[in-house]
Parts: sequence; structure tokens; C-alpha cells
Amino acid sequence: MTTPDPVSSDRPVLRLGTRASTLAVTQSGQIADRLRAECGVEVELVMVSTEGDRSSAPLASMGGQGVFVAALREALVRGDVDIAVHSLKDLPTAPDPRLLLAAIPQRVDPRDVLVARDGLTLGELPAGARVGTGSPRREAQLNALGLGVEIVPIRGNVDTRIGKIASGQYDAVLLARAGLLRLGRADEATEVIDPLQMLPAPGQGALACECRVDDDATARVLARLDDSDTRAAVTAERSLLSTLEAGCSAPVGALAEIADGDDGDELWLRAVVGDVSGSPTIRLSATGSPSEAAAVGERLAVEMLAEGADALVVVAS
Repeated sequence: MTTPDPVSSDRPVLRLGTRASTLAVTQSGQIADRLRAECGVEVELVMVSTEGDRSSAPLASMGGQGVFVAALREALVRGDVDIAVHSLKDLPTAPDPRLLLAAIPQRVDPRDVLVARDGLTLGELPAGARVGTGSPRREAQLNALGLGVEIVPIRGNVDTRIGKIASGQYDAVLLARAGLLRLGRADEATEVIDPLQMLPAPGQGALACECRVDDDATARVLARLDDSDTRAAVTAERSLLSTLEAGCSAPVGALAEIADGDDGDELWLRAVVGDVSGSPTIRLSATGSPSEAAAVGERLAVEMLAEGADALVVVAS
């Protein structure tokens, strides 16, 4: 294995900033382990408290994704940490000129899952079943399926959410499969939901590793973790989100995948914009070259705006 350029001698240990939640620490720890094993650097985890962790208010009312990343980014800019690791779906689409998105490691399964009592699947839930989610995106797509379930708001970590099923408060909850996989709890899902029924959040399942834009040594180390296919896929998804001018409060789902095409690799992007009531819903797709991922996302967003997506985004904001 080729040894990367070492970090500067005055920083023998890279300080990796992470939220303090169990999931955040777990996924940040996995990045730290890779940096030690593949890049030959020592890493120390530094816990950073964010507004999203301190508040129990609905995310949409707090301003969306940025509530989980702002404190980490400021700690990075101040020099309190050298690396910040985020769930990519929490990262605002507007770039921060002070920072560099140095690595997007290979994504894990981006699909949503159902965790339900008695091993039930979506189709087996009885009418009126209480399904917990704090995501307008999931609410819109679940209502569009016409299952007659009652959607109730929920926040908290995985234990808190799944615990509401055991206590009888909820019949089921919707979660990201990536989180359960990273926690070693994937077998607790009673159904992995097909993207034909529910498209994930843009960037779901991927991690973002940021450093300061002028920290070339750390950027070179992080670059060894970057996965080009994942970066192309999430670039398309986030370009769509940005062009729609939508954030966490808008019911937008998107999933890009790289597949073999007649002329080489091809990027296929599917997206949905809906009303939380389940109707209307706009679903479209686009294809293109992975090297033009941002343009593919922008083009699909423009097509969705022409179909009326702007009105749905405004209503949801």
C-alpha cells in the first residue's frame, strides 16, 4: 500500500470533529479507522454539540439540514478540529468557501426501511396504524401510497424511535437503512423499502469529510478515501436539490446510480417532489455521463420545475 504524504509535524494527530450521537460517533469512528489503516495517520475523535442535537423541535422549523453541521464547521474553521464528518444529507447544498469537501467515501445502502411491530411490512400495516417519521419527504411518499395509515411526528436517536414501537406508542417507524447498517442493527428492519415506492433523501447513505480549504496536507490524506462513483451520484442529487431551491422542509427525494451503458458508465437519476398529503406528486428521471453529474441534476430539476415543482417547494418551505 502506498503511504500518503504525512500531515505536518506540528499536528501528529488529526482531530476529527463529530456530533456526539451514537450514530455520528459510530460513523466517524469508521472514518477514523480507515484513516489509520489506509493512510497511516493517528486520529482523535472530538465531540461537538450541535443545535440539532440540543433541540427537540421539528427540523423543518429549525432551518433544516444546517442545524447539524454549523457547529462542526465553525469548530473546523477555528482550528479546534482538523476534519469534520457529516451525514451528507445534512450538508447544505451551498458551498462554504472556507472549507473543502475533500472526501465522499463509498456510500452504503441509501434506501429507507420500515421497523414495525410483529414483523409487519408496509402492505401489511392495518388502516389507522401509527407510523412515525419527522421527514416531510417520507410523509409525502407514504401518503401517496394510499395505505390509510396515520403519520405521526417523531424525533430522537434510533433507540428512542424503535423504543416507541416496543412501548406501543407507534406501530412502525421509518428510518434510513444506512444508519442501521452502521450500527450493526440492520436485522431490526422489517422491510427494506423499494425506491419505486419511496426515494431516499439526496445524499442519504453517504458521508462527507471536510477540512479547511488551505489545509493541503489533510486534504491529500482525506482524498484517499474518496469514491468517484459515489461523488458523481450525490453530486447529481444535490445539484437537483439546489436547483429546486429546496431543503429539509421540502418533500424531495432523489437517487442517482451508476450503471453500465452502451458507451460506458451512465448515471441514472430519479427524483420526486410531492405534497405531504400525497397529492400532487411529480416523478421524473434523467440520464447522462457521470462526468456531467451536476448538469444532469440541474436538467432534471428544471424539468420538474416546468411540471409545477416550484409550487410544491414553496408550499413546503
